[in-house]
Amino acid sequence: MKLWPVQDAKARFSEFLETCLSEGPQVVSRRGRPEAVLVAMSDWERLQDRARPTLKALLLSQDARGDLELPERGRQSRRPIDIP
Repeated sequence: MKLWPVQDAKARFSEFLETCLSEGPQVVSRRGRPEAVLVAMSDWERLQDRARPTLKALLLSQDARGDLELPERGRQSRRPIDIP
């Protein structure tokens, strides 16, 4: 990955984009620190597909969500309530 200062990335954006598409992700730096990455859309889609599902996707999914372990009723001890 090539490191591009933000001012170079802005001034030479077409070259920046072409380099990303031909060589892979490109890093943008600000004041010498890496701040962002430009990736090709195909790489982004692949990363999104491999990402963990959202809560909404999990709740709407037809797949099993796993077993929920619940304690048996009546076996839990309760704290006494202090009444002044």
